[in-house]
Amino acid sequence: MVSNKRKTIPRDISWLSFNARVLQEAADPSVPLRERIRFLGIFSNNLDEFFRVRVATLRRMGEVGAKNNMHLEVNPEQILEDIQLTVLHQQNEFNRIWEGIIKELKKEKIFLVTEKQLNKEQKKFVEDIFENDISNNIIPLMIESLPELPYLRDKSIYLGVVMSSSSSAYQQKYALIEVPSKVMGRFFLLPAKQGEHHIILLEDIIRHNLPKIFSYFGYDQYEAHVFKVTKDAEIDIDNDIATNFIQKIEKGLKNRRKGKPVRFVYDREMNPGLLEYLVRKLNLARRDNIIPGGRIHNFRHFMDFPDSVFSVKSARRPSFEHPLLQKELRVTDVVLKKDVMLVFPYHDYSSVIDLLREAAMDQHVTEIKITAYRLASNSKVVNALINAVRNGKKVVVMLELRARFDEEANLEWKEKLEEEGVRVLIGLPNMKVHAKLCIIKKRVQNRTIQYGFVSTGNLNEKTARVYGDYCLLTSNRNIMADINRIFTFIEKPKTGLPFLKACKTLIPCPTGLRAQLDKMIVKEIKAAEAKKPAAITLKMNSLSDEKLVARLEEAAKAGVKIQMVVRGIFCMFSENKKFKEPVRAVSIVDEYLEHARLFVFHNGGKEKVYISSADWMVRNLDHRVEATCPVLDEDIKKVLKKIVEIQLNDNVKARWLDNELSNDYVRSGGRKKVRSQVEIYHYLHQKTQKKIETGGH
Repeated sequence: MVSNKRKTIPRDISWLSFNARVLQEAADPSVPLRERIRFLGIFSNNLDEFFRVRVATLRRMGEVGAKNNMHLEVNPEQILEDIQLTVLHQQNEFNRIWEGIIKELKKEKIFLVTEKQLNKEQKKFVEDIFENDISNNIIPLMIESLPELPYLRDKSIYLGVVMSSSSSAYQQKYALIEVPSKVMGRFFLLPAKQGEHHIILLEDIIRHNLPKIFSYFGYDQYEAHVFKVTKDAEIDIDNDIATNFIQKIEKGLKNRRKGKPVRFVYDREMNPGLLEYLVRKLNLARRDNIIPGGRIHNFRHFMDFPDSVFSVKSARRPSFEHPLLQKELRVTDVVLKKDVMLVFPYHDYSSVIDLLREAAMDQHVTEIKITAYRLASNSKVVNALINAVRNGKKVVVMLELRARFDEEANLEWKEKLEEEGVRVLIGLPNMKVHAKLCIIKKRVQNRTIQYGFVSTGNLNEKTARVYGDYCLLTSNRNIMADINRIFTFIEKPKTGLPFLKACKTLIPCPTGLRAQLDKMIVKEIKAAEAKKPAAITLKMNSLSDEKLVARLEEAAKAGVKIQMVVRGIFCMFSENKKFKEPVRAVSIVDEYLEHARLFVFHNGGKEKVYISSADWMVRNLDHRVEATCPVLDEDIKKVLKKIVEIQLNDNVKARWLDNELSNDYVRSGGRKKVRSQVEIYHYLHQKTQKKIETGGH
């Protein structure tokens, strides 16, 4: 329970509540078994990142007493205590769910086998694969002889080994082995009888081969338990003006590798002497989140649990082309005539790639400018841009080097793009560029034609299969003019601020969105006070900005109808007796990750509808370059409003965002069951949309 004495729910406690919703999906027996395992992996990965970033930041802020800089109402130490209690509770629930899943796997004749359960044939298999493939990647470290522990990698798991002799209970040695899962993978299929699947984890193969690894020492008893260390992952970029920006990023990455431990997770069966030794050598205290767990750690790898062992293969519903783009026409030709709203992952992302490929080959295209935050590993977007350069086009890519945990990949992309002749912008010293924008310019008969897109999601064809996002393909002159202005600011941040402020159609951050949102909410408040219709519908990833939360509360007290679909962080107390109109706030966690942002204001009957790259968080509104785009086409407005209406009526995968952080499911109450992601798929896929092909949406 969160104290109502606070003005808002603490951001980090709310985030843990979101991750609990992910855990609920893993517990849901109606979810396919393969997907339940994947949700455990997502939960684990989310929690790792949370500790690397948020817990580490809270600790550092607590150390310097910078409470106000974190926008906190309470002491960071209190939040850290709440976090530890919540995480321990969730870890217990995680273990319970995993034990249930193991039983379900057995019913499917899928067995996770340990080194102690191998039959004769499997032992030989494990010994051969270790000898031929794994042993070269094993570097055992005799830690007792070292003055201090060697560098322990974040994201890795380690086997803590205790060696002893049956002839002497006092003779023991400790060793560490990094499990080379990044190189070898985590899962190995063992020989098994027909109809069964036996899987062994990499660390158990190593356990079986411990006598071979340590044969030199003459011990005959071995025990080994897994542990992992989570470290502070924030990049601290100093203000040394003699260091260029890329060097600062690279320096920050090196510092990340040296980050202080913020969590130590270990097998609760670990030898007590080894556990005490590791905790002491890592300089950990009770406040450092020392968390006992089960035998298996780094569950994030379970997102890649082998599909081949399941009799029923998990198959996602296939994406499909937008009806306006189904004819054998170039995407460009359609966009130059009419706005097209792509809704991912329902609509095929190939339309975006096709738009860029067409531009790369179009003899009239002179220039492409685009922002990139997280790119796919084998990016078709990059390939199209490189092709454009080779065809003589000027290409400018704003590549955000500080996209968290993608910094190294983006440094590599920078090098590759520049080798091909692309002009790469690397962001601004004090703010991330998070806007998703593209502008393509062509010259036809001495006239410049501009078109492109504004999106809520990354230019990543891989994540577009599972992330719910909106992408507006458009040639609207006013939108294109503002995209030009935003790029001018990015290219000339010291002198370009007037260009950002001059945007007339797009609403950029950090100069315009906060004030505009406040203005639109106040307008709804005044309408409600005048007994006129007033309504606000919002969809986003996170709502934590205290000023806007306070304004929404004021609106609810005035009688404005407020409906919200917020996937993750939600800091507003949605239940209040002073609200004249109850606030409907839900979170949807399902097969696709709800990533799109949509803002709808009644506006006296002349509805204003926006898509945006920005959540309602301090970091987005005040410290990032973001773009919020009005939807001008009335038919597209209807589609987006219908989609959010379906989501607000979800009674299968929606949870109430209440004051207690209870994560109670919204239930049907005898009404027809509505699973919004399925309903939206059918809605967008319906052949009744043939009217779209004749000019409507």
